[in-house]
Amino acid sequence: MSELREALPEIKTETLPGPKAAAVLERRKKIMPDAIRCVYPCVMEQAEGAMIEDVDGNRFLDWVGGVGVLNVGHCHPELVEAVRQQAGKYFHGMANIVTHERYIELAEKLAAVTPVKGEEKKVMFANSGAEADENAVKIAKGFTERPNIIVFSGAFHGRTMLTMSMTAKKAYSRGMGPFPDGVYRAEFPYLYRKPEQMTEDAYIRWCVDSVKEVFENASLPEYVAAMVIEPLQGEGGFIPAPLSFVKALREICDQYGILLVADEVQTGFCRTGRLFACDYWKEAGVEPDILATAKSIAGGIPLSAVIARKEIMDGIPAGIIGGTYGGNALACAAGVKVLEVIEKENLALRSRQIGEKCRERFLKWKETFEQVGDVRGLGAMLGVEFVKDKATREPDPQLVSDIIQECARHGLLVENAGIHNNVIRFLAPLVMTDAQLEAGLAIYEDAIRVCTEKGGAGL
Repeated sequence: MSELREALPEIKTETLPGPKAAAVLERRKKIMPDAIRCVYPCVMEQAEGAMIEDVDGNRFLDWVGGVGVLNVGHCHPELVEAVRQQAGKYFHGMANIVTHERYIELAEKLAAVTPVKGEEKKVMFANSGAEADENAVKIAKGFTERPNIIVFSGAFHGRTMLTMSMTAKKAYSRGMGPFPDGVYRAEFPYLYRKPEQMTEDAYIRWCVDSVKEVFENASLPEYVAAMVIEPLQGEGGFIPAPLSFVKALREICDQYGILLVADEVQTGFCRTGRLFACDYWKEAGVEPDILATAKSIAGGIPLSAVIARKEIMDGIPAGIIGGTYGGNALACAAGVKVLEVIEKENLALRSRQIGEKCRERFLKWKETFEQVGDVRGLGAMLGVEFVKDKATREPDPQLVSDIIQECARHGLLVENAGIHNNVIRFLAPLVMTDAQLEAGLAIYEDAIRVCTEKGGAGL
């Protein structure tokens, strides 16, 4: 194991970015669109495990992980070798033209472990989370022969034209309309921000009733092909869907012949303490009809998947799904190895262990700092919501921005989330060492203290 893989955060340059990184960032500014924003002073030179070394020799602990892509870490040696071996044979063969075994092998492995309804399952591959979500919708429409879908408040499903219309936060689609018709929105239970006078049970029932309101005001249920939901909202603020809510959706879907689609783009591959977040659903007696996943599926090589029972997959017209790069040979070889690493290193258990340590520390911060309003999540997918004070729960996105920059100055990369940009998400590689976890928590806590004291509101 290399020294970088075990290293701790260390900033060696007097300023960030350092001189070499600053030069590259200046080149970036001239050639990349401003809309592809980056607020971090890090220009990667090499990376291993949970660590990034930049071009100036600074070392950053990566708690963003490519936004959930690197559950098995940067450059896992077994993954590197698997891709190297495949690259020596062939890079690509389009699935409509030739068959390559890695596609079949990875599909078989995913079908065997994915918690979706049905005994016999089939799998298709695409390139990104947005493509997986869009194909899941096309599959649902093709199978049901219905035109409409229901999505939820706080959702993020991508930036294609269809998935922008599915995504709740309109900052991601400003000026991009008109959007596809037939996308209707119901309420997702955001327990921290429920009306104060309502109990949690009453609030969840109200959210369920909002689905029925869609049937009354937007689309009759017999024209709804699918409901698409994240088991734990990512961009929306790391908000888990209560199991009672999921059960109610399953009942509604079964009543009207609607397909339940789980968007596990960010939650898959042990991020939540199970291989898929829907494993928690399955334990509660609920399964989706279709599951879309991506991010950590291939350890950093673009790949996504849609999994559903044979009846659904074979019930759509030929030519509706597919694409040039879907199931690329290098990506599938990486995907096969990712599943092996997850099992070999028991990353589901490791996710729960990391999550328990972080949750314990985050909850202490909630007691210590007036600005830590809520702590939530599953496994190692946790969010901390920052507010101006606990009484009003007014979001504080500026504090979050300040904390992110303060963390980066000391070698820790963290990222925001939430409809108000006031949540810091935790997406660290699951191969992170205990020493790295402790070092990161110390930097994070110090950053909260510095930034809240600077604002004069710390306790």
